[in-house]
Amino acid sequence: MKKRRPIKYPPHKDQALELKKTALANEIEETPMIRTQIYLNRREYDFVQAEAARRDEPMAAVIRNFIDEKMTIPEDAWTNNPMLEPMVRNPNWKGHEDGGINHDHYLYGCPKKWIKVKGKYVEAPPLPEDYYSNRASADAYDRKIKKMDETR
Repeated sequence: MKKRRPIKYPPHKDQALELKKTALANEIEETPMIRTQIYLNRREYDFVQAEAARRDEPMAAVIRNFIDEKMTIPEDAWTNNPMLEPMVRNPNWKGHEDGGINHDHYLYGCPKKWIKVKGKYVEAPPLPEDYYSNRASADAYDRKIKKMDETR
């Protein structure tokens, strides 16, 4: 049998840097101001007034600065972001057999939409009308589904 050579992949690019470049490319340029009106409750108004007096700026400038702060992406969002970290591999983890089609059930606790019957996945019976308002009805439906479903 012929000996196979290992596959060589190109070097990995820094994903965080690429994301940052993309975000900076999509920044909005300076545009003319648009006049608008906002309603503030007394606490909000007093806070903005005090902040404007402290900064010696008009209220509008303070509000624009608050909006600009919220629109700015923090510098460490690209370097210290757990969503960009590689996934930790756990060889002992066993997922659910039907996790792909019943993910709402496993993530949020919703009733299963698909059940395994005689080796094939079929749609679960419709929920009773009072499933969410009557605990006994929900429990009876869940027991029925558990009995019918071959997925363990």
